[in-house]
Amino acid sequence: MIIQVIGEIPDLLFTQKMDSIRPELFDFHGVSMSHYFTNNWENVQNFQARPDDIVIATYPKAGTTWVSYILDLLYFGQTAPERQTSIPIYERVPFLETARVASKKGKDLADKLPTSPRLIKTHFPIQFVPKSFWEQNCRIIYVARNAKDNVVSYYHFDRMNQAQPEPGDWNSFFHRFMEGKMVFGSWYDHVNGWWKKKQTYSNLHYMFFEDLLEDTGREIDKLCSFLGLSPSVEEKEIVAGKVQFDNIKKNSMVNYSTLSVMDYNISPFMRKGKVGDWRNHFTVAQNEEFDEDYKKKMKDHTLQFRTEI
Repeated sequence: MIIQVIGEIPDLLFTQKMDSIRPELFDFHGVSMSHYFTNNWENVQNFQARPDDIVIATYPKAGTTWVSYILDLLYFGQTAPERQTSIPIYERVPFLETARVASKKGKDLADKLPTSPRLIKTHFPIQFVPKSFWEQNCRIIYVARNAKDNVVSYYHFDRMNQAQPEPGDWNSFFHRFMEGKMVFGSWYDHVNGWWKKKQTYSNLHYMFFEDLLEDTGREIDKLCSFLGLSPSVEEKEIVAGKVQFDNIKKNSMVNYSTLSVMDYNISPFMRKGKVGDWRNHFTVAQNEEFDEDYKKKMKDHTLQFRTEI
């Protein structure tokens, strides 16, 4: 594995395995980031979108892979079924800004996608999205997850993903999340920024993790309506069955178990996929502190989340 490391010599390539080196957080244009997502900044910002590109945008650990898999099945499950068993999801739906592995930058993978439409994922806050997506009026699907479950999932993700900053203990991570000191910045800024964009950009479909879990079929219907797709009832039922959490968790082409940077001895990438798991992590005092902080930061009352279903 060849990994690009930014340091004293930006272009230095090491041939040895570097998965154990965790990046540091730093402020990047007002957003906490790691160099794995800023290394290729100029090229990513100059990405040339196509009118039929479809973007899946989320804050980390909000259902990105889930929705990516749904879209891949809706578009290519019938016409190119071999993709499902031979190409991992992170190559079928490239992560635009990732530049951890020099030979597989997300932008390059997106450029080379043979599919039409191209499915592309990003964790960028709204202000970082390359301008060509707006210029080409691309369809964008934003997935949001309630903050309490999101922080729990992000914590376990950072524990097992060696390409993420050291998470520390739960309590320190919990407070960093409230402060927005996470890769891709503040959850509050992220979900609110995209929600505000929805009011002026008609090709943005804003959906919620909790709704998708509550009624997967209903949310697939909404996606199809937004995308102008009309699969048969049977085709939609097949997709809904394949994307159930237990099925995804066992699917090696979707569950990220083929990436060495993910340490499954610590936690699986697909952990629980539930709403309300925060209750197993938050103390009473943490919950009170979080609720008080939430009220101050979530000023747009039109954006509502459910922490239970």
